[in-house]
Amino acid sequence: MIVDTTEVQDINSFSRLESLKELYGTVRVFAPILTLVLGITIGVLVIVWLEREISAGIQQRIGPEYASPFGILQALADGTKLLFKENLLPARGNTRFFSIGPSIAVISILLSYSVIPFSYHLVLADLNIGIFLWIAVSSIAPIGLLMSGYGSNNKYSFLGGLRAAAQSISYEIPLTLCVLSISLRAIR
Repeated sequence: MIVDTTEVQDINSFSRLESLKELYGTVRVFAPILTLVLGITIGVLVIVWLEREISAGIQQRIGPEYASPFGILQALADGTKLLFKENLLPARGNTRFFSIGPSIAVISILLSYSVIPFSYHLVLADLNIGIFLWIAVSSIAPIGLLMSGYGSNNKYSFLGGLRAAAQSISYEIPLTLCVLSISLRAIR
């Protein structure tokens, strides 16, 4: 059997076209998420920089100028320093609670992003109860704060954990009432 080379070239070009379509689909899925994450990251860096510059101006001192020109990368330097710090566990505390508490707080917040639509075609979990699931999952974060405070076996750390949990709950109650009133209005 003799195969024409033009047929082989047509098949190869079709195969490349299919792989480009798959690549385009993948880029189309991750582009909104990457744009959102990049925008939030840059926004946080700018807000931290402005906070430090304004605080330095109010206190009449030199602001963060050592990490880069105008101190723009100071927040990244602080994050890098925090990443490489030694992880200390309390000697007489409950190390499980102390270690699992921050994980529960962070995981509950990250899990609440699963019901947020990133674009019209990109919804990670399309649920009818999305807003209620978002409220329920984000309400788990104060438990992680309490566990961290209790796990240190220190009364001041425990009081700090109680204060952080109370503050988190006091922010969640008005937010929940506002979100539920809007969602109940939309149901009618």
